[in-house]
Amino acid sequence: MKEYELFDKNTKSFIYGSQSTAAQRMLDFDYLSQREEPSVVGFITPEGGGYFKLFWGTKEIRLPRFRSVKEATEAHPEADVMVNFASERSSADSTMEALEADTIRTVIMIAEGVPQRDTRKIAAYAKKHGKWVIGPATVGGIKPGCFKIGNAAGTIQNISDTKLYRPGSVGFVSVSGGLSNEGYNIVSLNTDGVYEGYAVGGDVYPATTLLDHLLRYEKNPKIKMMVSLGELGGRDEYEIVEAIKEGKLTKPLVMWVTGTCSKMLPGGVQFGHAGAKSDSEDTTAEAKNKALKDAGVVVPESFDDYGEKIKETFEKLKAEGKIEEVEEPTVPNIPMDYKQAVAEGIVRKPTNFISTICDETGEVHNYCGVPIDQVIKEGYGIGGVLGLLWFKKNMPQYARDFLELVIQIVADHGPAVSGAHNTIVTARAGKTLIESIVSGILTIGPRFGGAVNGAAKHFSWGKENNMAPREFITAMKAKNIRIQGIGHRIHSVDDPDVRVEIMVEFAREHFPKTPLLDYALDVQKVTTMKKNTLILNVDGCIGVLCVDLLKNLDYPDAEIKEMIEMGFFNALFIIGRTMGFMGHYFDQKRLKAGLYRHPWDDILYDVPNKPEKVE
Repeated sequence: MKEYELFDKNTKSFIYGSQSTAAQRMLDFDYLSQREEPSVVGFITPEGGGYFKLFWGTKEIRLPRFRSVKEATEAHPEADVMVNFASERSSADSTMEALEADTIRTVIMIAEGVPQRDTRKIAAYAKKHGKWVIGPATVGGIKPGCFKIGNAAGTIQNISDTKLYRPGSVGFVSVSGGLSNEGYNIVSLNTDGVYEGYAVGGDVYPATTLLDHLLRYEKNPKIKMMVSLGELGGRDEYEIVEAIKEGKLTKPLVMWVTGTCSKMLPGGVQFGHAGAKSDSEDTTAEAKNKALKDAGVVVPESFDDYGEKIKETFEKLKAEGKIEEVEEPTVPNIPMDYKQAVAEGIVRKPTNFISTICDETGEVHNYCGVPIDQVIKEGYGIGGVLGLLWFKKNMPQYARDFLELVIQIVADHGPAVSGAHNTIVTARAGKTLIESIVSGILTIGPRFGGAVNGAAKHFSWGKENNMAPREFITAMKAKNIRIQGIGHRIHSVDDPDVRVEIMVEFAREHFPKTPLLDYALDVQKVTTMKKNTLILNVDGCIGVLCVDLLKNLDYPDAEIKEMIEMGFFNALFIIGRTMGFMGHYFDQKRLKAGLYRHPWDDILYDVPNKPEKVE
């Protein structure tokens, strides 16, 4: 690569900072320009390693994240460019670190507000070592068909419209990044296009000036004319005047200095950029434009005829035979990002999941259409939230209270039951909260907690078939099926379970109707005639009352059956008992209980004297 060239079609670069969007725009430009390989080889992100996933056309690729310039350059010595998105606080240090690396030749400083002292030091170091710095306070630039810096030149559509996917004959340079995009457009409309284009940056002291790039363009035989945009403030344009007088710049130059409206405004007004402030007559736009025109630069009367002057100059060169025909390549289509396509409503994609209970994509997460802040403010409570997320209904207060009542009742039944026992043993083995709770939850089933669903199913079957209590019991016995929800190890008719009494009393007071509860209690009258402990137990009471609750909420029988099959009612036991399991876990950890080993005297060792011999 010649010394006057900054980039070519093989240029490789690093992005300093987590600017994945800018990197994707660079890769899209590469693909449009039909480069063989991506121009970005990785990111330098001191805060963390890993990688970013980006697209090369339609193919997804991974680009590594390096923690330092040293690590990056050792991994990719072929990369000689760093696009520096570091903030003004660290931009100078990271730029110097890159310039001191043997393999880095060009650094682009995007940040505004870098101290002038630091920029001067950087510029001096770069010049001494034959390196280049663009910026600070720049969007960078572009070499059509070869390399694009970050977000320069705008959208991929703008790049395509201005034919920046292939080189033209014009070298362009401006102070302003925003006007550089407009400049590319104007050049493309009035010539065969841009060969190279940059924005040097709007700070008072840019590391490279307009003249620095114009001198490069002067040396490049493929650039036939130059176009530039200056601005009021500073004296960079006068350097261009001197270079023309000294014969250093000989190619046709069309240039305009912006800010001519400043004469209509109070003195000392700054125009956006730190350097765009005229403090004397000779730094006004009018004075600079006159000096450039006097030196032989093609200067329009106003920005309105800027494009016209560019076209006149280009056509003159063409007539003189100095412009070669540009071959228009067939460019590939750049796939639109999925998010953009969705936002524009031009894509349909089948979903993999459906959610009918909540939506977190809006400004406020909602439960079944109710914003969560409303859930809190209106006091839905745990029962109300379960109503929204499990049953998809805004439940009446008595229903919310019943669900909470059930959860409180089933929260714990002591350390001896299988779920709590497993949780305790696992906790004492040094396992985590999640592991310990899971070991307890996995014991929930037909013999422990799962009878809630079973009771709902059994009693519903008997009532739906209009069976009298005794007939129902006989039918279940004939099937050799034990009626779930009937029977207690301790409590009896004479010593009722207070938990069942609480739920029955609550239902009698608040439920509009309790048909299945009434049926179950009639069955209890028959079963307790045989044995007084065959009472409706907690699981059974919860199961039949859940069915009654849903019937009161106008659920059809078919949907209630479906919910029973899905385990809806067992879920109440699971959520409640998990609270108890957590309590036992925390209890054991506080006690610092050691590893549990079951005592020998609680195990029947019934081992034969010798094994059976097999012939």
